Amino acid sequence: MARTEQTRWTRHGTYAMVAAMDPGELAGAERRVWAALPTGTRAALAGLPAADLRTLLLTVARDRAAAVRPADVLRRWREDRLVRPSEVDPRVLARLEARLWERLPADVAGVELSPVVPLGSCSSVAPVSQNRIVTTMRGAEVVSDPTNALAVEAAARRQRQPRTGEVHLAAVHRVLRAQDFGPGAAAHFRLFTLVSSARDTGSGRTEARLLVRHLAWWRAILAELARSAAPGLHATVLDDAVLGERLADTVRPALAADGIPLRDEPQRRRGRGYYRGCALRLTLDDGAWEVGDGGLTDWTARLTGDAKERCLVSCLATERLVTGAPG
Repeated sequence: MARTEQTRWTRHGTYAMVAAMDPGELAGAERRVWAALPTGTRAALAGLPAADLRTLLLTVARDRAAAVRPADVLRRWREDRLVRPSEVDPRVLARLEARLWERLPADVAGVELSPVVPLGSCSSVAPVSQNRIVTTMRGAEVVSDPTNALAVEAAARRQRQPRTGEVHLAAVHRVLRAQDFGPGAAAHFRLFTLVSSARDTGSGRTEARLLVRHLAWWRAILAELARSAAPGLHATVLDDAVLGERLADTVRPALAADGIPLRDEPQRRRGRGYYRGCALRLTLDDGAWEVGDGGLTDWTARLTGDAKERCLVSCLATERLVTGAPG
């Protein structure tokens, strides 16, 4: 895409616009809004120090909140998909998630995430539009994917370890996503997430070991909690011949015991460019309902500045497992 100018973060945390983005790159609604404001408004706002921009936005929010009536709150509660409560019984959900925590290996550290993460936690390491994320006025964003948040925590922990160390983390979190998934789909839902990060030892051995670890655990969970729903594990090798070999000679043999089979899914297109080397899916009803996803990423490598760092993420949508329906 053509840009007439570029933007960048300064070392002091301010967002300096050294030139304006080509109007052709803006969505229709964005063009309409900026066209209605005085010339130079966007550059002026983008050039404000972070603290000043935050003060300005908080002032606007306070003024708008002052005009809100109780009836307006109730109307938004009924109509806004971002704020409507989940329809899942929290007692059933709590029992299922408690069982997941009980089954975790002892070396997996549990993490209770904050409701927000630093601005750009997703879009800085993955091809994700910031428009899909609920951004706050305080330089943060509501957690839209706990795998990204756990990857940041994993990177921080890996930097405190020797290179030969490794990190395995788990979290359960209600995520909020701004995009509309269609009729009947919720804007927020709970994900039970695993993230592992370790240093590359060559020939795909680290990746294979992490894949065995995650897949074996998810297979045990699905066998225990959803055996009657025909659960499935699926793997897609993403243009990585070496990893394809490790899937054949290491991962599959380690998962060869009777139970849920690991199925090849070479036709999968979703996730290419997001995952690196291998993508995973967890399903019910012989593949008809997806209840989990995952894959290898370069997130901790990018966060730590160490290209040898390897990261595997995977998650289960616990509400889908409870209801047996898309969430």
